[in-house]
Amino acid sequence: MKKEHAELRRRPLLTPLWLAALAGLLVVGLASWFLLSMTTTTVVVVRHAEKELGSIDDPPLSQVGEQRAEVLARMFGSREGAGRIAAVFASDTRRAQRTAEPLAARLGIAVKTIPAADVEGLLQEIRTNYRGRNVFVVGHSNTVPEIVRRLSRDPSVPPMLESDYGTMYVVTIPTLGRASILKVTY
Repeated sequence: MKKEHAELRRRPLLTPLWLAALAGLLVVGLASWFLLSMTTTTVVVVRHAEKELGSIDDPPLSQVGEQRAEVLARMFGSREGAGRIAAVFASDTRRAQRTAEPLAARLGIAVKTIPAADVEGLLQEIRTNYRGRNVFVVGHSNTVPEIVRRLSRDPSVPPMLESDYGTMYVVTIPTLGRASILKVTY
């Protein structure tokens, strides 16, 4: 009887220690999972290349614009290794599509078309399906600053001039912390 009574006393003494150890393991496991699931999404945002001047609503690219689109394809068209672009988005205009096509062809992927005015749809698609990956977006002088502002949550991104075709924004969005913006002229 004394032996049984002694064992009963030990169990309640050890129970809090076992529970603390299990809780500690659970905390370490959750912290490890959280750290491993942290990602950084990188979004490159450019305006479509130079367009033909004229009176039509949806003009094609000029010869200079086609050359600029090829430069972008060479800059970001690596199919392998670090920095590979997972998706290429462009608005539904001819000039944006033609700017994105050489890059998409080089990557072996299709251009994902979104309506020019649907910035929220674009952002939702990136957040939902491309978290932790690299994405390329071709927009317009009025949408590029808005896309960058909303991705980065930085209201200080300036408007784009109608004559500005060579500005590129690289927005890096970590799981935790603030997004960063790199403005590049190419």
